[in-house]
Amino acid sequence: MENHLDWPCTLIDATIPRPALFLGLAGLIPFAGLTAGIVFYPEPNLSYFLGWLVQYGALIAAFTGALQWGLAMQLDDASDSTRWAAFGWSVCPALIAWIALQLPQYAGCYLLAPLLIVCWLMDWRFARHHVVPGWYLPLRGVLTAGAVLCLTIAGWVLAGGGH
Repeated sequence: MENHLDWPCTLIDATIPRPALFLGLAGLIPFAGLTAGIVFYPEPNLSYFLGWLVQYGALIAAFTGALQWGLAMQLDDASDSTRWAAFGWSVCPALIAWIALQLPQYAGCYLLAPLLIVCWLMDWRFARHHVVPGWYLPLRGVLTAGAVLCLTIAGWVLAGGGH
């Protein structure tokens, strides 16, 4: 009998550990739910949905920096300049996300979306020179695409494109 719980793993990559896959995909639920609220139920809840979306996006951006910190900790044979670059970059997403929280909320969406893309690109750059699990970048790519899509839609609606 086929295990119906296997389907999400084969949807993206069968080597992704189930906890990483399920928890990663679950992390998209706040993005999708809050964006749907902004698009379909803006009044009288728009400020709540938007504030929560930007705050959640900022937390996720900081988390992606922490992922890079974790990768950098494994650089046992790296030069000091490589270590400085890896650890230095890892704190940038949190600092940029903090700036996004100070901006008008739609602008925060527009800052966080490209920041998440840059975070994925930095992970990709890291993976070109260092060992990461083969499933890591594909999963990060799917999660990044989902988050960026939601932030972009929300920013577009809030900037007047959806009305």
